[in-house]
Amino acid sequence: MNKGQPIVLVSSYAPRLCGIATFTEEAREFLKKLYVTRDVLVISHIDGAGEGVFPLIDTKKRFWWKPVVKQIKKLAPHVVHIEHEYGLYEYVDERGIGDGNAGFLEFLDAISEYPIVVEPHTVHGRLRDFEENFIYELCNTADIVIFKSEYQKWRLNWTFTQRKWKMPNNIMIIPHGARPDMQWEDENIPRLKEELGLNKLEYLSSNLVGLIGWIQSNKRWDILTSMWEEISLEIKMKTGESWDLLAAGAMRDPNHMSDYEKYRQEIELLEQKGFAHYYEFIPRGEKYYKIMAVCDFIVLPSVDETQSGTLARIIALNKPFITTAPMEGLTAQALESEGGLLFTSKKMLKEKVIQLACDRNLRKEFSGNLKKYLNKVVSWEVIVKQYKYAYKLARLKKIKSIEVDLPPDF
Repeated sequence: MNKGQPIVLVSSYAPRLCGIATFTEEAREFLKKLYVTRDVLVISHIDGAGEGVFPLIDTKKRFWWKPVVKQIKKLAPHVVHIEHEYGLYEYVDERGIGDGNAGFLEFLDAISEYPIVVEPHTVHGRLRDFEENFIYELCNTADIVIFKSEYQKWRLNWTFTQRKWKMPNNIMIIPHGARPDMQWEDENIPRLKEELGLNKLEYLSSNLVGLIGWIQSNKRWDILTSMWEEISLEIKMKTGESWDLLAAGAMRDPNHMSDYEKYRQEIELLEQKGFAHYYEFIPRGEKYYKIMAVCDFIVLPSVDETQSGTLARIIALNKPFITTAPMEGLTAQALESEGGLLFTSKKMLKEKVIQLACDRNLRKEFSGNLKKYLNKVVSWEVIVKQYKYAYKLARLKKIKSIEVDLPPDF
C-alpha cells in the first residue's frame, strides 16, 4: 500500500524516563490505529529510539532545531504535532543562561510552510511574564494550540484581557488521554498480586491504599505517610478491616534525592510496624497499571500539577482517588470525572482517606463515574479523533487560509 504523507510528532520519547515521552508513546500507538494509511513518525531528543523514530534534538547546541527542520522537509508531513514542555527545548549557554525557548519559536518559524499543532503540557492558571509572552508568540505562530483543560483557556482570556492583548482563537481543548485497555476484574487481582510478589508478604492486608508513581519533591508522599499509622488504626476501629499503604515507584531526578530518602525512610518505618510496603519499580509500561490495579483507591498528594500522567492511569483503571485542591488540572479532572475526593489540609486528607476506606458504596460509585468519564471523554480512542480534527483545522488554515475560530467559552 502506498501511504500518504506522514504525521510527524516532535517530542521526547522512550526510552527516556519522562512523562511526556510516555504520553507521546501512547498517543502514537492510538494515532497509528486511527491512521492506517499514514505513518506516524517521531522526531525526538537524541536519547529517543525505536522504529520510525529520528533522534535529532540536542539542546546542548544553540541551533538544535536545524537538523529537525531538515528532516521535516524531507518527510513532507501531513501535519507536525509538537509536544511542548519548557525544559525539553531550552538551550542553556556556557554561562548557565537559558534562551527562554527562543530556539523553539525559531523552529516554528522555520517550518511555517507545514500545518503545525503544538500541545503545551504546562499552562499554569497564573502565568509568569515570560510564560504569558511565550504563549502569545506560540499562538501567533502555530496553527492550532492544544490546552488540556477549559480553565486554562478562560484564565488565559482574563490574563490577556488585563494586558489588552488579543485573545487567540486557535486554542483547542483536548484532555490528557488515558488507556481504555488496562482494566482487570476483581477476580484477577489475586493473580496480579502473585505476579508482583505481594502475596509473599504475609502481613500485607488485602485492602490497599496506593501512593504510586515517580517519587519527586512535588508529589509530597510525606503528607500521607506521616499520619498513615493513625489512619489505619482508626479505619480498623470503625470497620474491623485492616488497611495497608502500598507505596510504589522510583526516583528519576537526582535533585529530589533528599526528599526521596525522607519518603522512603518514613515508609520503611511503617513497614517495620506492619502498616505499609515499599515497592521499587520504574513507573512506566504495563507494570505501572498492574501495581495501581491491586489498590482499592489511590492518593495523589501533588502540590504542582497542571496535568498528571499518574491521574490518567488512575482514570484508565477506574480507581477512586483523593487529590490536592486547589491544584489546577488535578482539581479540574476530579470535578469533571466525579471520581475522587479533594483535600486542602492534612486534617482533611485524613478524613477523606478514612471516609473512602469505610464506604465501599462510595468507592463503587466513583469507579462507575470514572468508567463513564474514560469511555466518553478521555479514552485515547476519543482523544485521537479530536487530534484528527485539530489536524484538519491546521491544514485548512495553512493550505486554504481558512482562519481558525475557537473563541473562549467564558
